[in-house]
Amino acid sequence: MGKGMAVLALIAYVFYRSSVAFFLMLPLLLLYIVVERRRMAEKRKKDLMLQFRELMHAIIAGLQAGYSIENAFLHAYDDMRLLYGRNAQISRELQLINRELKNNVNLEDVLDDWAKRSHVQDITDFAEVFRIAKRSGGDLPGILHNAADLIGERIEVEREITTLIASKKMEQSIMNLVPFGIILYIDASSPGFFDPLYHNAFGIALMTVLLAVYAAAYLLARKILKIVF
Repeated sequence: MGKGMAVLALIAYVFYRSSVAFFLMLPLLLLYIVVERRRMAEKRKKDLMLQFRELMHAIIAGLQAGYSIENAFLHAYDDMRLLYGRNAQISRELQLINRELKNNVNLEDVLDDWAKRSHVQDITDFAEVFRIAKRSGGDLPGILHNAADLIGERIEVEREITTLIASKKMEQSIMNLVPFGIILYIDASSPGFFDPLYHNAFGIALMTVLLAVYAAAYLLARKILKIVF
């Protein structure tokens, strides 16, 4: 909310030089919060996806050491806690899973519940593979190992794509700030240069059109990067 208000204050100053404009734009703060929450949720999903890959390797190592699948989850918590910390998403999820297992809840149901809550495709795939492997009575460590390799390969591809477009994201962030930087620089070096654009009907209309063009360019750039990813 603080970040959104700062952005609105900057827009109100640069485009309108009016506190009234800031208050009129406050409803946009709700939209900004929704967008930021979605962005943060996507970031948490990506972090969880990477942590989940390490969890799968820990579980497979436990199975190969002779643990049952339930005990492999119990011991994997210690590895995840040491690797990511007690408050990491994967550590909190394992605490919940292990608590359910101690209450004699079926592991298949626990994994299905985790898949539904996380909205992470890799966890959903793992839950389905685990259910099939458990019911078929096959080589569980081998099946999970193959699943882990496939999921790991997909994660690596996504990380490579992210690395390739990281520079473009940085360029986009810089270009988003360039118009504000130019206006603030000229305003500081030549006071009064932009005065004809403020506090009159023509100036307000022109700046509103320019703000709409800027917003459209910003959204288009975000959409292009999202399509590429």
